[in-house]
Amino acid sequence: MSTIANIFKNKSKKPVISFEIFPPKRDELLKNIDATLAVLADMHPDFISVTFGAGGSVTNSATVEIASKIKKLGIESVAHLTCLNYSKAEILTMIRNLEANGIENILALRGDRNPNVPPKHDFAHACDLIKFVRENSSLSISAACYPEGHPEAESRVSDIRHLKEKVDAGATHLISQLFFDNDIFYRFQENVKIAGIDLPVDAGIMPVVNKAQIERMITLCGASLPVKFQKILTRYENDKVALFDAGMAYAVNQIIDLIASGVDGIHIYTMNNPRIADKLTSAIKNLF
Repeated sequence: MSTIANIFKNKSKKPVISFEIFPPKRDELLKNIDATLAVLADMHPDFISVTFGAGGSVTNSATVEIASKIKKLGIESVAHLTCLNYSKAEILTMIRNLEANGIENILALRGDRNPNVPPKHDFAHACDLIKFVRENSSLSISAACYPEGHPEAESRVSDIRHLKEKVDAGATHLISQLFFDNDIFYRFQENVKIAGIDLPVDAGIMPVVNKAQIERMITLCGASLPVKFQKILTRYENDKVALFDAGMAYAVNQIIDLIASGVDGIHIYTMNNPRIADKLTSAIKNLF
């Protein structure tokens, strides 16, 4: 079985490099995903994760289809799986569908609350999903972590406590939410170790390519912006080309610092833009 945990074990001192993509919302765009995947595969990432497809389908066909395509390209895939709006029976159907399509790794998530979709009551937290998947399959389970704390957490201490619950339930690898201040991530790493969590942790990096995008992400995940980052947004917000270049340079500097500090892995949120992945991997390829 090609588990993500084993990928980390076999990388020696080199950091794991991975990408995240999402299923396009329109079917006609989904047909074009092959070209995107081919470009990403040429960069030889250690794995590619696929977010949970919109629409609420129990088969979650778009995510499964893309994750299967990735595996056929010789790259390991991780399918996101959310639980807040599903029953145990529905989640079990999803698990069997993943297994039937050769998917071996998942990222177990609670999922965002949707005011238009009442949650079901079988899974209140991601740790409930992780325990259920562990009891009902041999899938390898990754979990999300939040360097600045989950937006709904009472405190960072309670957030670390909940993260430990995910690990105790069966998670074997962690992927962090995006962040723009490496010092925040390093403090998070220290707190994780103090809590007795000894798992590989991917640092989530999202390059800024436009101001609207970053404002939307900050609203969703609550990431803070360092002063030097705010200066970039202020200076280049009306110049798309300059903002793209400056944002990419900022992300490259983040990654170089993380690698120099011995981070386990870098998880790049590509936003389905191969150009972003290409520029970042090209900039750091000589560091290995």
